[in-house]
Amino acid sequence: MKGLVVKNTGSWYTVRLDDGQLVESKIKGNFRLKGIRSTNPVVVGDRVTLVLNQEGTAFITEIEDRRNYIIRKSINLSKQSHIIAANVDQALLVVTVNRPQTSTTFIDRFLASAEAYRVPVVLIFNKTDLLDEDENRYQQMLITLYETIGYECRAISAEKGDGVEELRPLLDGKITLLSGNSGVGKSTLINRLVPGACLRTAEISDAHNTGQHTTTFSEMIALGSGWLIDTPGIKGFGTFDMEREELTSYFKEIFHFSKDCRFSNCTHTHEPGCAVLQALEDHYIAQSRYQSYLSMLDDKDDSKYREAY
Repeated sequence: MKGLVVKNTGSWYTVRLDDGQLVESKIKGNFRLKGIRSTNPVVVGDRVTLVLNQEGTAFITEIEDRRNYIIRKSINLSKQSHIIAANVDQALLVVTVNRPQTSTTFIDRFLASAEAYRVPVVLIFNKTDLLDEDENRYQQMLITLYETIGYECRAISAEKGDGVEELRPLLDGKITLLSGNSGVGKSTLINRLVPGACLRTAEISDAHNTGQHTTTFSEMIALGSGWLIDTPGIKGFGTFDMEREELTSYFKEIFHFSKDCRFSNCTHTHEPGCAVLQALEDHYIAQSRYQSYLSMLDDKDDSKYREAY
């Protein structure tokens, strides 16, 4: 039998068979993906083959080839990866200017990883109802920056419902990964889009301006003719398995200027005749984006990885 993994609680996987039936499944034996050192060999969004057992549950015996996935470095095991979801049409990255603040480094690392696996991303700026004048100005600056690079941005208030209905055409008929830091309002947004979802939400810690985990497992939620993949909030986004020479192509504007560098193997850090450094000096590349690029270059040195990224 074949089906789609729609929920992953860590040890059990809920698989939706092609006839719509839901089956609780486990991995058979020491199942491992070929060539991927992952903490989670089966993920939500995977198409799998399974065999029923006498208890009415099933064993997953095979995973079909993935067309894409979003992956990050495992926080506990730096030599391994953690795959967030597979076979997605797009990702919505929910970010907040405050309560909690999403760092541009986190945004850029997510965007670069999505570029590497050809997953389109829409940036959702949430909690607009809580922003003061200065925060509003900063949010608009970020929106202008990312729209100039080529990323679609939306400003919403999931709590108040402002701008939420306008997201539906983006989601119709697509498998959409919903991701972001803990506390940015992913569960509140899903509750707005899918009133029957009834996901738990939590208050932001005033002391540290950080969110609490309310989603503890990944799950696909039906939304009209499409699916939303809800995932636990993530604190850091360490990049995994990216070669230094490939990194330039995952930053759209840096790649654009890199074609004019004097040397084909330019790292854009110190070389003479570097068009990227010139563009940075001329303010065609944002300093924050360039710093994110440098931080990802450092990821090859595991000792320099920081969870806060």
